[in-house]
Amino acid sequence: MAKKVAIIGSGIMGQGIAQVFMRNGMDTLLIDINDRILENAKNSIADGKFGLSRLVDRGTITEGQKAEYMKNLSVSTDYGMLNDREFAIEAVPEIMPLKLKVMESIEKNIPEKSVIASNTSGIMISEIGMNIKDKSRLIGMHWFNPAPVMKLIEVVKTRFTSDNTVNIILDMARSMGKEPVVVNDYPGFFTTNFVHSWLVESLRLYEKGIAGKEDIDKMVKLGFGFPMGPFELMDTIGLDTMKEIGDYLYSETGDMRMLPPPILKEMVYAGYKGSKKVKMDSKGGWYDL
Repeated sequence: MAKKVAIIGSGIMGQGIAQVFMRNGMDTLLIDINDRILENAKNSIADGKFGLSRLVDRGTITEGQKAEYMKNLSVSTDYGMLNDREFAIEAVPEIMPLKLKVMESIEKNIPEKSVIASNTSGIMISEIGMNIKDKSRLIGMHWFNPAPVMKLIEVVKTRFTSDNTVNIILDMARSMGKEPVVVNDYPGFFTTNFVHSWLVESLRLYEKGIAGKEDIDKMVKLGFGFPMGPFELMDTIGLDTMKEIGDYLYSETGDMRMLPPPILKEMVYAGYKGSKKVKMDSKGGWYDL
């Protein structure tokens, strides 16, 4: 298993992935564009909603263990720090030009035999890695939020991903107590297609006036055992992110069921992008109306 790993992007997902690596004894490097963002990420990993302090409060780990885990984390704005990493995963926003630039920077600086992964929730790995020269080491490693809690990792292999690369990711995931499932490269993979379809249908039923958002969330949690209802989940994912995902899936597949409903577009255009705890530039989400 890789001992030296890197995450590019220190948002919610990057922080969560880093925490899992740190707790499993890995030398963990977190890269982002400036020191202020990285300092906020370190603070969140230590003391945020799903940070290490939560585990101390629950008695899962001690203050001493927390301090030891934090020693496994280093941060930098310099991609040159990737020169000794055995594994790197991009976890930047779902913006193609940005992802292409990040992947180019990773390949330029990481050793030739190291694995290059993407945490994208739905953009084809083949597209994100189109400029990667050695495509045998390219793979999708789709984590779920919150990464320290959720067990599933969707492992996405392209036609050119080597069996060795797949096995490295499977071994890594299992060694960290995760449950990896391998799928083939496709817009939205399995999980994003499934969840997006469910969320869009919930919106359409809401638009028709069949039930209110609070009652829909309650029915889904109590009737199906889901930890969050669709409106709570959309607020956590980000309404703008959901719109972007829907636009992408429709453009790639032509499936009308993936189109973002007008009510979702209205929310995003009015500045309601989801929970303020997740989206700092948002006016709020469904539960702030």
